[in-house]
Amino acid sequence: MISGTGHDRRAHDGRREPGGTETDNVNVEQRRAAVLGSPIAHSLSPVLHRAAYAELGLSGWRYDPFEVDEAALPGFLDQLSAPEWAGLSLTMPLKRAVFPLLDEVSDTAAAVEAVNTVVFTADGRRTGDNTDIPGMVAALRERGVTAVESAAILGAGATASSALAALARICAGEVTVYVRSAARAAEMREWGERLGVRVRTEEWGDAAKAFEAPLVIATTPAGATDAFAESVPERPGALFDVLYHPWPTALAAAWAARGGEVVGGLDLLVHQAVLQVEQMTARTPAPLAAMRAAGEAALGSA
Repeated sequence: MISGTGHDRRAHDGRREPGGTETDNVNVEQRRAAVLGSPIAHSLSPVLHRAAYAELGLSGWRYDPFEVDEAALPGFLDQLSAPEWAGLSLTMPLKRAVFPLLDEVSDTAAAVEAVNTVVFTADGRRTGDNTDIPGMVAALRERGVTAVESAAILGAGATASSALAALARICAGEVTVYVRSAARAAEMREWGERLGVRVRTEEWGDAAKAFEAPLVIATTPAGATDAFAESVPERPGALFDVLYHPWPTALAAAWAARGGEVVGGLDLLVHQAVLQVEQMTARTPAPLAAMRAAGEAALGSA
C-alpha cells in the first residue's frame, strides 16, 4: 500500500505542509487533525472537534477544514505524518477514494467500502475506519431504539449502505428499501447479501408504506421526502432522518407532531464525531454533551 516510500511526504508540487510547519522535533502536545472533502465549507466537523478539544483541555490541538477532491487526495496525504498529525475526517467524495492510500482498513469500513476516519499511527501507518455505522447505532440507542423486528430505508445512496450496516446490528427481520430505479434496487439487494440483511425493494412512489415499520431511516437529500409528510400515521414508530440542515425536515416535523420518536442528522454527526475524537486523541469518553451543544449553537446561528 502507499505509505510514502521513495519520496518525501512533505514535498508535493512545491507546497509546504498545511499550516506551513515541518514535522521534525514537533511538540506532540501540539497536534493537528482536519476534515477533507469537496465541498467542505458547510461542514460542522470543525465546530464539534474543537468543542471536544476545549472540553478535554487539549489547548495545543488544531482541527481545520481543507477543500480536497479525489485528484488532490494522494498528494495531500503525502504531506502529513505523525506525530504532528493525529487524524482526518473524510466526507464526500473521498470515502472510497482513500482506500488504496491506506495501510489498514477496519472490518466496519471494508463492509461498506467507505472510510470516514483516518488515524496516523506512531509507526507511520495510515489506518481507516468508518464511524458512521456505530454512530447510527449509538444515536438510536440514545433514544431508546436498541432492537427492532423490521425496518425501512428511504433512498439508496451512499448513506443507505451505512444504514443497512447499522440495521444489521439491531434489526432481526427484513429491511424494505424504497428506491427510484431498478439499478439502485439491485445495488441495495447486493448490499443486503454482503451485510447479512434480508432486503426487499419497493418503488419510490410507494414510500409512504415505509411508515408502517417500527423504524424508518431517511437517507435522501433535502426536500425528497416532503411530499410524504402528510402520510405519517397516527401512531408512528421511530424516524431517523439523516439531514441536519434545514431542520426539522417536513417529514421529521410531522413525525414529531404525531408523537413518534425522531432522531436527526445532528445526532448522527455528533455520535460519529465522538468516536473520531476518541480514536484520534486516545481520550475516552469524548464530551458528547459539549459537542452537541456546540453543533446546536452553530446551526442556530446559521
